[in-house]
Parts: sequence; C-alpha cells; structure tokens
Amino acid sequence: MRVAPVGGTAVQDHVALAEIELCGELIIAASAAREERLSLESIDQVLRVAEERDARGR
Repeated sequence: MRVAPVGGTAVQDHVALAEIELCGELIIAASAAREERLSLESIDQVLRVAEERDARGR
C-alpha cells in the first residue's frame, strides 16, 4: 500500500477547484429555489456567463 507523503507536495488543479465552486453555487441556488426549477437565465447568472463573455470580448 502506498501513502501520499505529508507536507507541501499537494498539487492544486485550479480548473477543477473552480468547477467545484461553481457546482456548489448551483446547488445553493437550486436549494433556494425550493420547488421551482432554475431558469436558464438563473443558471447563467449563477455561473456568471455574461461576465465571462464580456471578459473574452475585450
């Protein structure tokens, strides 16, 4: 059995961490909506789609 070494050897995948954060935000938004489904516009807002689109357009 191999055990990961203890210390500062952890590798962080920033893309994976960002995806996990966005999934969490979607879960929170869906929970707040209770019985209603999130609209596509609401999902885009949670995922900050417009902000990303504006940032790429510059």
